[in-house]
Amino acid sequence: MKVKPNQLELGCILSKDVLTISDGVLMRKKTVLTEEYIHVLKAFLVDAVEVEATLVNGQPFTPKEVIEPEIEETKKSSNKSFIDLYLEAVQTYTDMFKSWQAGSKVDILGIRQILLPLLDKLGEQPNELISLHHYAAKEAYIFHHAVTLGLLSAYLGKKLNYSKAEQIQLGIAGMMSDSGMAKIPYRILEKKGPLTALEYDEIKKHPLYSYQMIKDVPGITEAVLVGILQHHEREDSTGYPMKLPSTKLHKFSRIIAVIDIFHAMTSERPYKAKQSPYRVIELIIKDNFGKYDLNVVRVLCNLIANFIIGDKVRLNNNDIAEVIFIEPHAPTRPMVKVEDTGEIIKLANRSDLYLEEVIV
Repeated sequence: MKVKPNQLELGCILSKDVLTISDGVLMRKKTVLTEEYIHVLKAFLVDAVEVEATLVNGQPFTPKEVIEPEIEETKKSSNKSFIDLYLEAVQTYTDMFKSWQAGSKVDILGIRQILLPLLDKLGEQPNELISLHHYAAKEAYIFHHAVTLGLLSAYLGKKLNYSKAEQIQLGIAGMMSDSGMAKIPYRILEKKGPLTALEYDEIKKHPLYSYQMIKDVPGITEAVLVGILQHHEREDSTGYPMKLPSTKLHKFSRIIAVIDIFHAMTSERPYKAKQSPYRVIELIIKDNFGKYDLNVVRVLCNLIANFIIGDKVRLNNNDIAEVIFIEPHAPTRPMVKVEDTGEIIKLANRSDLYLEEVIV
């Protein structure tokens, strides 16, 4: 018989494979449903499943009529602004992170409930992504970083023509890539001074810890696991934890790696001042040449440097200027006209000047 996930009971037996949106197998036929499996079916927004007429204990299964609460919740989410949803997601992730520190298991339904409303809202307001680094206060950096990493990774997946299912998987991988920080000793995470070499070596174990935290969670794909494990690997084999060559890197990890360094450098962190997103893109391309997938960097650059002639911008010397021409070969360095003096500046020819921000 076909029933909705909210009608399932412990001990129900699947009579058919449950497939994902991309036709992968989420659960096999004959799986006996536990509380965790039912949780996963809800997390993956499975509409209905086929089950046997009897439970595993031999008792008949009679599904009860259930009122679906999700519709009302969806309406509530749709009425909120993207930033409101984002800040709520950061708070929810913060609570989850603290529970992981206390030894709790990963709640995949909770992760998806954070991610999916934001991705839906993002389709309406993609420009909001550019400003997320402004909200990352240094004392809450880890939590803002995780949510932004998930969002930006999924959005770049969309721009790279990934399927909807892959975008969601990529978002989960991004959001969970630093979850292993919860297993780092508290004294290291909260240290006010510079880390010692040994402490930094411990920090570098977090991709492995993240992988271990979710590898046994039902419904997590191999792509998500590998993307998490490899997100600090580099194209030139200088990354960690395995120093893998470029040929061994998964497409998810290539995207997360770029978003990870971009958001880190544009956010306030302990002992690290934030930098202009336009400057950071240039640094990734020039100073880190060979470390990151340039196609991914290009897509991110197109998102960040999405200028329109007439846009008001602030330069690093605090001058306010107007964009008057977009340089195709240098998208982060348009030609601008300074508001106070009328001076025309071709930023592509000025290494001392760069864009700090677009003024909305």
